Amino acid sequence: MKGYKGIIFDLDGTLLNTLEDLTDAVNYTMVQFGLKEKTMAQVKSYVGNGVAQLIALCLDEGASHPAYQAVHDTFVSYYDANCNHKTGLYEGVDTLLASLHLEGRKLAIVSNKFDSAVKALNVLYFSQWIDFALGVTDRIKRKPAADMVLICLEDMKLAPHEVVYVGDSEVDLQTAKNAGINCISVDWGFRDRDCLILNGASVIVSDAKALESEICDKR
Repeated sequence: MKGYKGIIFDLDGTLLNTLEDLTDAVNYTMVQFGLKEKTMAQVKSYVGNGVAQLIALCLDEGASHPAYQAVHDTFVSYYDANCNHKTGLYEGVDTLLASLHLEGRKLAIVSNKFDSAVKALNVLYFSQWIDFALGVTDRIKRKPAADMVLICLEDMKLAPHEVVYVGDSEVDLQTAKNAGINCISVDWGFRDRDCLILNGASVIVSDAKALESEICDKR
């Protein structure tokens, strides 16, 4: 098989545009605690490092805010129940995944979104193509630590050089580096091309067809 045998995808900003649902969940939570609501642009800049960091960035005192844990838990509970009102696939993603799956490539999701939401969204959108979807739990270090990717590699039964990580952020670039695998960056997500270049991206694609070409033809 030419190209990579395994592809690990980030979720938010890579496969799914989740920004509106994330923003709605943030602002629902802010209102519950009498806090200032956030713009979509602010939420876009805050996501990528997991819910704990997202909520910390939404609070003036960060994780030191006296209500931090309650705010965090309220967000998680609300988003878990309301994660798919405005979320949708990026253009061409379904065709891409179907093609890669048909070719026999192993596909997985590794995300800094909390695990229950990752698994729920995988069932809704990708279960016909992707068997392995892993999000953040209390037992596994979140990205950019390599831990989740290494668990995924074990499940795939593939070596690092046989697998590529696909993501939209600086966190994904560092994750791939820490795991010893190559990375393809997409510029349609939550970070722009300039940010990706600044953080060391060497391969950046702008549409699903270009991504498929990089996965299948380049090593």
